[in-house]
Amino acid sequence: MISITTATADDLTTLADIEQICFSSQESASLNTLKSRFDVFPNHFLVAKIHKHDDNEIIGFVNGMVTDEETITDEMYTNAKLHQPQGKYQTIFGIDVLPSYQHLGIATKLMKNLIEKAQKEKRTGIILCCKHQLIPFYEQFGFQNLGISKSTHGGVVWYDMLLNI
Repeated sequence: MISITTATADDLTTLADIEQICFSSQESASLNTLKSRFDVFPNHFLVAKIHKHDDNEIIGFVNGMVTDEETITDEMYTNAKLHQPQGKYQTIFGIDVLPSYQHLGIATKLMKNLIEKAQKEKRTGIILCCKHQLIPFYEQFGFQNLGISKSTHGGVVWYDMLLNI
């Protein structure tokens, strides 16, 4: 069974390990970066856990700050103080799922939970940057492709995506 819960401080080392597996070293957030984000917006970290016998293993997570900006800027990835608790847009910095659990609906479950959370919080929408091959994944949730992003995070080409909710 898979459950989605809010992360705890004790989860951060595991989340950092998963981040290093899922993203290149140029793109991934370090443990210190994840801690600085968690210190400012802990309730915006959702984790996916698989329940095996008496163990709950974290197999994925999603995180992102809240902002009034309509697209993600590179500074947001490293400066958690840009978080605006009453902001219009929930950002997604990354959806990370361990490779052995990919293509099983875990990322979809994380997305649906984050969308529901943003709706409950009366956000205007959700914004993210993704690589070209992931555009169809986000479009299935109603995201619109806004074109190539100004973001140069990690030295790759990103596309701005927007979901109005």
